[in-house]
Amino acid sequence: MWTRLVGLAVVAAAGGGAAADQRITPSGVGDVKLGRAYQALRSAQLVGRVRPGCELAPNRRAAPLRAPLVGSVDFTRSSPRKVARIAVRGGATARGVGIGATSAAIRAAYPQARFDRSTEEIFGVTLVEVPKGGGGRLEFAVDAATRKVTLIGVPSIAFCE
Repeated sequence: MWTRLVGLAVVAAAGGGAAADQRITPSGVGDVKLGRAYQALRSAQLVGRVRPGCELAPNRRAAPLRAPLVGSVDFTRSSPRKVARIAVRGGATARGVGIGATSAAIRAAYPQARFDRSTEEIFGVTLVEVPKGGGGRLEFAVDAATRKVTLIGVPSIAFCE
């Protein structure tokens, strides 16, 4: 009896039933695409309820991504609200580079990526921009202390302080 239970526990711990990571592309993350309307995403249960976004940008709205994705979606100011920016904190990878990946992994997947260390002192992250000609408009935030990816933005990462 114990052998069977232990075997099931090992399969569950190894992620036997876990869903694979979604793909991050220049056009979006999984089924959440840039330019897609909030109502369509909400009815497909891809995002949560819309809330006020950055307090410094009046009339800006954002919604959390639903599982298996972790992150948020910023919407345009006009009606109908459409996806303007996607911030991913988990559940998706871009050419195999996900949250927790190293700077070297970004360089290997995107050789034309540009590293901007000017944000290290203020925000504690290095921004890595992938140009359109180098694999798409993407941006990675790499923690300055650990050198690991903490956030992936499509097409860029927004800062609201």
